[in-house]
Amino acid sequence: MLLSKFQSYWFVKINLIEQVLYGLFAITIMLSSYFNRSRLALAAIIFLVFYLTLSQALPWQTWVFSHGEWLVLTGAGVLSVLSVVKDRGLLSTHGFYRLTLILFVGVASYFWFDIANVLVVKLTRVAQLEPWLKYLSVELPLVFFALLLVWRCLREKSLVTTALLSSYCIWLGQYYQLITLPWSVLLTLMIMHYFFVVVVDSYFLAYRDELTTLPSRRALNQLALSLGRKYTLAMLDIDHFKKFNDTYGHDIGDQVLKLVASKLAQVKGSGKVFRYGGEEFTIVFPGKTTEQALPALEAVRQAVEDYKIVIRQEQRKTKQARSDKKGSQVKTVSVTISIGLAERASKLNFEQTLKLADEALYRAKKSGRNNVSE
Repeated sequence: MLLSKFQSYWFVKINLIEQVLYGLFAITIMLSSYFNRSRLALAAIIFLVFYLTLSQALPWQTWVFSHGEWLVLTGAGVLSVLSVVKDRGLLSTHGFYRLTLILFVGVASYFWFDIANVLVVKLTRVAQLEPWLKYLSVELPLVFFALLLVWRCLREKSLVTTALLSSYCIWLGQYYQLITLPWSVLLTLMIMHYFFVVVVDSYFLAYRDELTTLPSRRALNQLALSLGRKYTLAMLDIDHFKKFNDTYGHDIGDQVLKLVASKLAQVKGSGKVFRYGGEEFTIVFPGKTTEQALPALEAVRQAVEDYKIVIRQEQRKTKQARSDKKGSQVKTVSVTISIGLAERASKLNFEQTLKLADEALYRAKKSGRNNVSE
């Protein structure tokens, strides 16, 4: 009942949808390319070609729609392949390679039916398999592509792969007539999904630190505009981080940054954590005094100190050490953080309060590190 009402609503809007669909395609493809979401750009281009084939008298239109199984298999294969490759610049050699890969999927899908027919002839001798052979040419590859997409979604946990999986479901839903909406409506929904994925991804790109996934310094500056007159700021710094980086390498250093960020993200007392830059972090406590924020900061300082990091390489290996496989050792180390705390005073703005917290951080380091200073 609800589905029929939903479909009847969209049927009324078809004329309007068809007028704006090409513009939506153009905007989404350009935006995806600009923000290097080439997988979505390529998917949108493929669906644009498909829609043009549907609505325009193109030379290959008759051939395409007389090979419906090839069409569904190629579309499903392209979506699954796009979930595996990485986003790269569309107008580059990487983009050319991806277009070549898409063409290869189409050619492979065409020849797959010949291969499947040969397999069916050979497998008919096995009585147990005979009832299932009708699913060999189409359904078996579709199940494989679906499993690949689901696996990529679980592994990558990306909005892009989720959008590709939703497109896959719509593609198959239309083929098996589980969805009866016209393609103009379905493509509008799919391309709008791509558009919003690019917008959300670009937001996170601008306001989230890629390494730690914490809000970035730009997000901190945005929050500063909405803070009231009462708040407390904490500046945090990983002790001896440069020495740690030089000793164990940048890969281990990145792991330390992620670890510290994950511990800071668990801060209590309504604290909001940001990566300020390098090995420095900032925690904002809106509406809190230093006395109220201090227990939460002591808790995260202790949590970082107590966590033991297992390092499988004591120090950067020389060329001779790299050739000696027995040189690999395991070592457990810990890191500490120093914290400077400052409460907004009358007539002080955010930058001035942050400077006071930075000065308090300097005092914490001068007094032996691994402590909180006001």
